[in-house]
Amino acid sequence: MRMNSQIEISGVLPAVRVPALVIHRTDDQVVSVEGGRDVAAKIPGARLAEFPGTDHLFYVGENADEISDAIEEFLTGTRGSAAADRVLATVLFTDIVGSTEKAASLGDRRWRALLDEHHAMIRRIITRFRGREVKTTGDGFLATFDGPARGVRCACAIANEIKSLGIEVRAGLHTGECEMIGDDVGGIAVHIGARVAALAGAGEVLVSGTVKDLVAGSGLRFAGRGTAALKGIPGEWQIFAAEGSA
Repeated sequence: MRMNSQIEISGVLPAVRVPALVIHRTDDQVVSVEGGRDVAAKIPGARLAEFPGTDHLFYVGENADEISDAIEEFLTGTRGSAAADRVLATVLFTDIVGSTEKAASLGDRRWRALLDEHHAMIRRIITRFRGREVKTTGDGFLATFDGPARGVRCACAIANEIKSLGIEVRAGLHTGECEMIGDDVGGIAVHIGARVAALAGAGEVLVSGTVKDLVAGSGLRFAGRGTAALKGIPGEWQIFAAEGSA
């Protein structure tokens, strides 16, 4: 500390030509805040951030988090966002089976009209089962439910009723903790739901073993589809088909 206190740097400070942030606590018991102010004044364009407190080390003390936030903002231009909200939800993915071939056979205008009917019908069914539409994914939907049984019943209703339009959909569901990202959802549970849906055939509603276990006693019936490795997801997953779907 004695050596540091005797190093004279004021003569080189004006030569600093990079963005600089000088941080000092106003009641620092080791180095007076006047020292920090002097350093900031001699560096061209430097920013001075003063914080209350007596600690000299910036990473300790009651406002250490505020100092860390100031450093992050200086380096990145923004402060870290608040931790994402996480909720337990059932995610449902649907998509049209053979959509490319169907679009080619119908032509752009008729395909667009069919998609509009498809979207309107699925939105009505999601609303009926008190789900929340998160977003459309091309020719499919991502929706969430606060109860897995309603999610499964909604998926079965979609798979059955959409046939009246001359198309079939596949659907997959999983229940887990999801990150709420504005109006969107994210997290591993969402990826699992998408992977389960990708395994489904035309008119089929597949669910993870988690969903099957959670709806015990609901009256829903399932047929085993064995285990599957889900791309990018560790382990083997039990997959079941909801009865009432193909």
